Amino acid sequence: MTIEATAPDVTAASRPALDSWTLQWTPVVAGALTAAAVTFILITFAATVGLGVSSAAPTWRDASVALWLLSGLYLVLQSLVSFGCGGYMAGRIRTPYEAPRGDDTERRDGLHGIAAWALAVVLGAALSGLIASAINHPNDWTRPASANEPSVLSYELDHLFRSPRHPPTAELAPARAEAGRVLLTSSSHSGVSSDDRAYLVQLVTGVTGLAGPDAERRVDSVIAASKTALSHARAGTVILAFSVATALLLGAVAAWAGAESGGRHRDGLPVSGWMLHANHRFGRRRGLLGDMTS
Repeated sequence: MTIEATAPDVTAASRPALDSWTLQWTPVVAGALTAAAVTFILITFAATVGLGVSSAAPTWRDASVALWLLSGLYLVLQSLVSFGCGGYMAGRIRTPYEAPRGDDTERRDGLHGIAAWALAVVLGAALSGLIASAINHPNDWTRPASANEPSVLSYELDHLFRSPRHPPTAELAPARAEAGRVLLTSSSHSGVSSDDRAYLVQLVTGVTGLAGPDAERRVDSVIAASKTALSHARAGTVILAFSVATALLLGAVAAWAGAESGGRHRDGLPVSGWMLHANHRFGRRRGLLGDMTS
């Protein structure tokens, strides 16, 4: 009597069950790392060419609104590209389920793309926090004269207390901190009060030795410059927050669409024309390399 042994279907055995809605973490992690890597490349390129929504540098206050809008638009475009690539990676390498392909399969691919998007956002937020902490670490170039001094007005405070010479024992940190708190009120609806202005004139006269009219002109000039600087900083913060929120929301859509496209490519279904052309060209190049090595 002979017993016929049938080889197990490795492909079918390796596929998850139909009722399994658990995520496959390998494609999720791979997609998130891909999205983070592409984001880092595009953000580095933008920083190199000078695109940015906000900056602590005094020269940034002269940037035009067009540059702000261009920087925000670039942030949205890089989000679409990076999260689209990450979603495609997650859908392309995901192991298909046992059920025949349908809308449920595309939904599962899309959910893996969303999971990769969420993981990439968390990784990006953690990395941004570390970078911001390192950048804001006090050093000889960025440390303000006083811990209570508003850093956004450091340039204005330098101009306010500028003098050809200071007494050897002069301690300007308390004066700078107090003047900075007064100048912060320049962006309010009422602006700097007359009492605060008179006190600033008195403070500048005592520190720099300027005469009354010269001290008043300097105080008025610094108050106007402080109001402009605070207005630019507030506008940059609003544009940055809006651009980041918009980029992340559209990134989720791109990750879902990319994962669905990756799933269709994985299952051999029709895909976009540019993707099909790129895949054909890659396969032809790989075939040429195989012929050269054989």
